Amino acid sequence: MYNISHKYKTSLFFLIKLVIVLGAFYFIFEKLVNNQLLSFSELQQQLSILFSKNIWIILLLLLFTDVNWLLEVYKWKVLVSIKKKITFFEAFQQSLASLTVSIITPNRIGEYGAKALYFKKNLRKKIVLLNFIGNISQLVVTVFFGVFGVLFLLSKYNLKIPSFNIEKLLVILIFISVLYLSRKKLRFTKIAGIYFNKVVSFLKKTPKSIYIKILGLALVRYLVFSHQFYFLLRIFEVETNYLIVINLIFCVYLIASIIPSLAVFDWAIKGSIAVFIFSFIELNELTIITITSIMWLLNFAIPALIGSIFVMKFKLIDNE
Repeated sequence: MYNISHKYKTSLFFLIKLVIVLGAFYFIFEKLVNNQLLSFSELQQQLSILFSKNIWIILLLLLFTDVNWLLEVYKWKVLVSIKKKITFFEAFQQSLASLTVSIITPNRIGEYGAKALYFKKNLRKKIVLLNFIGNISQLVVTVFFGVFGVLFLLSKYNLKIPSFNIEKLLVILIFISVLYLSRKKLRFTKIAGIYFNKVVSFLKKTPKSIYIKILGLALVRYLVFSHQFYFLLRIFEVETNYLIVINLIFCVYLIASIIPSLAVFDWAIKGSIAVFIFSFIELNELTIITITSIMWLLNFAIPALIGSIFVMKFKLIDNE
């Protein structure tokens, strides 16, 4: 009886992994072939232009991608080391496999569950919190630079800030005040199965040195992929002021980070946002969409495809 049950669970788990991997391949293929912003033939033409450049330029682009992901993997390794020591290769597996799973989930929420499954049951809630810290650190850096980008955009192009509805603003302030005043009651509510007071306690116990290190890694990673975007602009012979371009890039990443979506649509969202933002300096729309597409391929699609190998090799941790 045990053998039948065990065999059934094994087969079901294999089927789930297969569905995730096939789903990832399908979504990536769909975005490449049936993208409304950029046809597959146009993408091929643009890629041929890129590959016709000096081979060292291509290698440098790939180096940007490698550094980007190596920083993300190392960031995860540092975070997990608080609870369990893992090797760099284990962190690499977990990071890319969770990326593959995140493709079919809103706001990459599947990443949390995928990483947690690599650990025993008693550690999983803490692993979810550690992943949350890692993602928040990246968001903090994105917002920090994004604010400068938006302020630059507003001052450079004399854009008007929309006026606020005073009544709506008061409602928001009252809502925030109620949340603050009822914080003691909230201490006993659950957030994703974890008691709020336990979450606060865990965050407080996490060494400040870890927060500083994670923020530092997030900062360097942000500078890497934002300058990869800038480097691609230069490859496609976009001649413009560095200060203007980099601030526009900061704006793109800020706006893209606050729009809820499926991870697989990241390409289309960033592409649309980038077209709008770069319209202020009248850059060619096709060039901008091509660059966001290449960024998506290098930093998301290809790593997700590699991660599918680790998804298929994944085995549930024995909790006993």
